[in-house]
Amino acid sequence: MKNKIIFIALDCNLSRAKSIIKLIKDVKLKKFSFALKIGYQIFYAKGGREFIQSLKNFDIFLDIKAHDIENTIKSAMLSIKDLKNVKYLTIHTSSGIKAIKTAKKFCGNKKLLGVTTLTSFDQKMLKEIGHTKKINDLIIHQAKLAKKAGCFAVICSGKESFKINKVCKIKTITPGIRLPGDNANDQKRITTPKDAFYNQKAYGVVIGRSITSGNIKANLKKLIRHLEQ
Repeated sequence: MKNKIIFIALDCNLSRAKSIIKLIKDVKLKKFSFALKIGYQIFYAKGGREFIQSLKNFDIFLDIKAHDIENTIKSAMLSIKDLKNVKYLTIHTSSGIKAIKTAKKFCGNKKLLGVTTLTSFDQKMLKEIGHTKKINDLIIHQAKLAKKAGCFAVICSGKESFKINKVCKIKTITPGIRLPGDNANDQKRITTPKDAFYNQKAYGVVIGRSITSGNIKANLKKLIRHLEQ
């Protein structure tokens, strides 16, 4: 495994996902390896589980963002034991430390990732749902909780990654990734792959629409230029 991981977010239908996989499997990067992030759209689709089980030669990040009481979390973990090729799995840190520990206990050999505040949130949106902490303080608190509960890494934006690495001593995977000049869309706290890896010390980045929307081949060439300049 190369030392920096680019998770391609397959937030699309199965047909589109298959096309993306065919294109990325032949891309060669010196310091980076590709992995696949599977979210709700494919996981809940007809044939979604079978598709996940069929994937070879890529590490799989199953982004279910589990968020529930301990007993339900346990049942959820047990229900995906058959997905042997899934390496990473997400749970919301706001489920609480007991639920996270339950997920850790029953997720088998999967690496548990604690989801902090979503990258689509800013301070205004955080206030709307009743949080009084500053967004950076809340995310650090969530990262400490994930660390204490035994998570392998946390999901956070590139805006918080470096501080989490320094203060909490836990790996980070950063979504909200955009190539230079790309539209932020619904994301609020974004950064580029190079900034996330080199300045924010991320273990991995999650990149979706900058690669998977429009011309995939052209987007991949843009990614290569960005990383290898």
